[in-house]
Amino acid sequence: MDKWYTRSVENNNFWLELKKKTAGESRPIFALAPMADVTDCVFRELIAKYSRAGESGGGPDVFWTEFVSADGLMSGGREVLKRDLVYGEKERPIVAQLFTANPKNMIGAAKLCAELGFDGIDINMGCPDKSIEKQGAGACMIKTPENARAVIRSAIEGAGGLPVSVKTRIGYNKIEWREWLGEILKEDIKALTIHFRTRKEMSLVPAHWELAKEITDYVHALRPDVVVLGNGDVKSIEDGQNKYDETGIDGVMIGRGIFGAPWFFDRANISEPTLRERFNILIEHTYNFEKQLGDIKSFAIMKKHYKAYVNGFNGAKELREEMMNANTASEIETIVKTFMHENPSVVE
Repeated sequence: MDKWYTRSVENNNFWLELKKKTAGESRPIFALAPMADVTDCVFRELIAKYSRAGESGGGPDVFWTEFVSADGLMSGGREVLKRDLVYGEKERPIVAQLFTANPKNMIGAAKLCAELGFDGIDINMGCPDKSIEKQGAGACMIKTPENARAVIRSAIEGAGGLPVSVKTRIGYNKIEWREWLGEILKEDIKALTIHFRTRKEMSLVPAHWELAKEITDYVHALRPDVVVLGNGDVKSIEDGQNKYDETGIDGVMIGRGIFGAPWFFDRANISEPTLRERFNILIEHTYNFEKQLGDIKSFAIMKKHYKAYVNGFNGAKELREEMMNANTASEIETIVKTFMHENPSVVE
């Protein structure tokens, strides 16, 4: 990894070191968003490889895991859920994202993540999924600020000195970020990621990046030490740089933009992979998923990736439709290689 990153007992807050590093380079912190059934250990491994994580001009500056249930980690299903917390050394610094409305379970889950060697703990207070909200977690916590603060304090207690951060939204049914952020900033969080939409808006409207400067200034006025990241509709590295230049935000988090593009964070390589190279990465992705996660996750999860990998060329629709009927990595390899063989002019 780059020399800036050293995990020490004396100073576990990598966020401040990272902020200094990127500020010196006049660019934002680039972070990989936590996405359920997307940013699993297999996809992160590919991102680290093809975005050249840890090398000059490469990689996201911070990796996030998928979000994991703290309640589940404290239950009989703990061992299976721990598979969502597998990571490689090239992914450092890496943050484990947890969700729960139960402060007691958060203590135990945060302690477990510290024992597993994570560099930080993040609390999901923005997920709009109804099953998560029924548990009082995710975006629902915007409506229960007292409990949200209790969960943060529990995470800090369990984390054993690791920096604790929060990922949230600008409101629940309406834009009300000032009241909500004012509450959670009373606790000792080290970073704050803000998805610039309300829970009600989901992803149905453009992200409110016009609020980014005001929100960033507000957070820094209350807590100059807190690193602020923005999330929503960041389509490219250039787009993220522009948002940084225009708003003064500390960093940007990329979610949907990473689909089908594990090379996304390679800032030094301006050329996109060829279609043949993209297909080979797709096949590699599929075999790795089957090998590492096939015993606990449905193969159907890979199909959302295929929609992103396979687009923008003649025959893409037909190829995707054929791939949607496949259920093994070998089937996918056969389908893709047959297409490449039969369509050399498209592939090249």
